[in-house]
Amino acid sequence: MANEYPPVHYHEYLGLDRILNAQSPKSHEYGNPAHDEMLFIIVHQVYELWFKQLLHEANSVLRIFAAERVQEKEMGLVVHRLDRMSEILKLLIDQIRILETMTPLDFLEFRDMLFPASGFQSFQFRQFEVRLGLKRDNRLQFNSKPYTSALTPDQARAIDLLEKQPNLFDCLDRWLERTPFLNVAGFDFWQSYKKSVMAMFVRDKNYVTQHPSLGEEDKRRNLEIMTKSEEAFQSLFDEQTFEKARTQGQWRLSFKSVHAALFIQIYRDQPVLQLPFRLLTALIDLDELMTNWRYRHALMAKRMLGTKIGTGGSSGYDYLKASTELHRLFSDLNQLTTFFISRSKLPELPEDVERELGFYYSTKGS
Repeated sequence: MANEYPPVHYHEYLGLDRILNAQSPKSHEYGNPAHDEMLFIIVHQVYELWFKQLLHEANSVLRIFAAERVQEKEMGLVVHRLDRMSEILKLLIDQIRILETMTPLDFLEFRDMLFPASGFQSFQFRQFEVRLGLKRDNRLQFNSKPYTSALTPDQARAIDLLEKQPNLFDCLDRWLERTPFLNVAGFDFWQSYKKSVMAMFVRDKNYVTQHPSLGEEDKRRNLEIMTKSEEAFQSLFDEQTFEKARTQGQWRLSFKSVHAALFIQIYRDQPVLQLPFRLLTALIDLDELMTNWRYRHALMAKRMLGTKIGTGGSSGYDYLKASTELHRLFSDLNQLTTFFISRSKLPELPEDVERELGFYYSTKGS
């Protein structure tokens, strides 16, 4: 049978002439070839190709999440694409090891030729961060200026427009707020759960105070940590207290969304909640990998530059290290584990809620 499409050649399809001729080492241009500059260029070009794929996946997820009504049948596709993004980030982290086969002295052979070029000028990576939900107010400033100052004027304007569009964090917040089962007539789940958690704190405090191997200073420190955790827990049951903590940066998700995320996490074994649980897990994985990538980048900068400034004029290692924690997006989902209790001590759900969460089916005979 004849193919209905015209023949395609591998080389042409992949545009290899353009890709393989896109490396122009500055050291060659200036007549003092540095062998490792080719590695430096190719590694960063590959980064940009993967950034393009990350954006492709993120945009597809947002098209689903930003809809007026999120179709539950598409949530499996969302999880799949988030998992793919995580696998790409693992590859990007491993790629640093290849770059580190270039020694600091090898880098110095051509580094001065690159000023003021810098990874801070990666337009695609900035787009990816914005699509995930990193807000301008939550960013570390670049040389005491907005992060867009490192971009071209056209790119900066494009970022300004992108920041006004839906992002993954805000879409997640809205999606969680629509979670059913949080308010059940005749059953005060949250008060039952609060009682169980407070009992857990009492047990933990007794364990610390009676532990024979802990010194007084260790006991004091552990009890202080538990007291802070207990105070944080109290905020989950008082919206006014929660909002105060939220304005102080302790939470980013809304009061209702945090409740929904906690409910999904602790009742993850219920069939209806398994896919939402996988979604939250995929976002935690993605956030941790982004943090890991930033940290590995910071370590590489320290290894290559010591305390020198970066080629873009930043403080190099210090800037990268500071952004590692500050630029986290889904840490709310991680800190919910503070409020977990064992399955055996979870409040028992009403029968009608259990039925809705459990894929109950009935068949009627004729």
